[in-house]
Amino acid sequence: MRTPESIMIGTAGWSLAKAYAPHFPRDGSHLERYAQRFSTVEINTSFYRPHRIATYEKWAAAVPAGFRFAVKVPRAITHERRLIDVEEVLARFLAEVAGLGPKLGPLLLQLPPSLAFDRASADPFLATFRRSFAGDIVCEPRHATWFTQDVDKVLCELAIARVAADPAPIPDAGRPGGWLDLAYYRLHGSPSMYRSAYEPPVLIQIAERLHQKNVQGGRAWCIFDNTAEFAAIGNALETLALSKSGEPPPTSIMGR
Repeated sequence: MRTPESIMIGTAGWSLAKAYAPHFPRDGSHLERYAQRFSTVEINTSFYRPHRIATYEKWAAAVPAGFRFAVKVPRAITHERRLIDVEEVLARFLAEVAGLGPKLGPLLLQLPPSLAFDRASADPFLATFRRSFAGDIVCEPRHATWFTQDVDKVLCELAIARVAADPAPIPDAGRPGGWLDLAYYRLHGSPSMYRSAYEPPVLIQIAERLHQKNVQGGRAWCIFDNTAEFAAIGNALETLALSKSGEPPPTSIMGR
C-alpha cells in the first residue's frame, strides 16, 4: 500500500549515497531517482544562495506530479537582517521559488538561536510573509521566547505551523505548534546533530506520530536532516516503510 498523500517523508537534499543505491532506480539524475521513492525533498541551498527561476523549473520538471519541494528561506532574511527591512529580499525569493509551480510545498523559516521574539519586528514580518505567499509556511524558532501561548496564537492566526525539531533546543520545540493543520518534523540527528542515525524504536515513534496526524485529518511532513554521514536516506526509507499500513521495515534497510 502507498503512504497516504497527507504524509510526506523525505530528506534535506537529494544526494544518494552508494550504500543506498539498490533502493532506487538505476537510471536518471539523483533527483529523478530520489523522486521515485520519496514524495518530498527540502531544498536547503536556498538558505545560502539564490537559485534562478530556470533552475527551479528544471527541478520541477524532473519529478512526478505529486512530488513537493519544501524550500528554506534565505539567511539574508533570517540571520543577516533578522526579519527587518526584508521586503525586497522576500519578494525576490518568492519570485524564484514560483518556478516550482504546483510542486512548491512549504517555505521553511528557520530562525537563529539568538533571535528572541520581538513583536515590533516579528509581527510585521510574519504578516507580510503571509500576505505575500498563500501556500504553507513553517517556522523553526530556536529561542525560548518563541514557545509561548501568545506566540502560538500569532502563528495560528496567520496559518503558520511551528516546526517540531529534534534535537529540541527546549522541550516544547520537539512538538508541533502554531497552526496545527500541518505538522512539520525536522530531524537533525541525535545525539550528534547532522550525523547520528536514528534507531528503530525512535523511527517507530515518528511513524506513529505521522500516522496519528493523518488519522486526525491533518497533514504531516517529516524531513531527515542528518545528512553529514548519509544517515538521512536510510532513516527516511525506514520511516517510509513503517508508514505504509502494516508493513515492517525491510530487513535489508534496518540491518545495515
